[in-house]
Amino acid sequence: MSGCIFCRIVAGTAPATKIFEDDILLAFLDIRPITRGHTLIIPKWHATDLDDLNPALGAQLFAFGHRLAKAVRRSDLGADGANLVLNDGKAAFQTVHHVHLHVVPRQQGDTLTFAKGFVLRRPHDREATAAAIRSGLDRLAAEEKAV
Repeated sequence: MSGCIFCRIVAGTAPATKIFEDDILLAFLDIRPITRGHTLIIPKWHATDLDDLNPALGAQLFAFGHRLAKAVRRSDLGADGANLVLNDGKAAFQTVHHVHLHVVPRQQGDTLTFAKGFVLRRPHDREATAAAIRSGLDRLAAEEKAV
């Protein structure tokens, strides 16, 4: 869909700081992050909302969200947890009408910082943040391989 910013990111005609990409999913840093490391995961095929999303693809989206949430805990971001959020439809505050899962790293006791981030939504050092998350994914893969 040519008018969709996320479809343009998938096509390579709009910029994004990518964290992960395969044939099905793309993960990239949110340009207006709530916290450092706030990442969006999208299916590469356009689906406006959950009504348009194939359930199997939705399962893959959430499975990678789970993986990414584990990875930010293993990254140098200092995350103690993560919020996984999917806003489905305008009534649920979906602002980009292409299904996307937010993975928002959290730290113990960060309530005020989190609230401030919701209001300010300013980017952090994108390349260093992306590298930290990729490193967390690598650490997670190494852990899984060792088991």
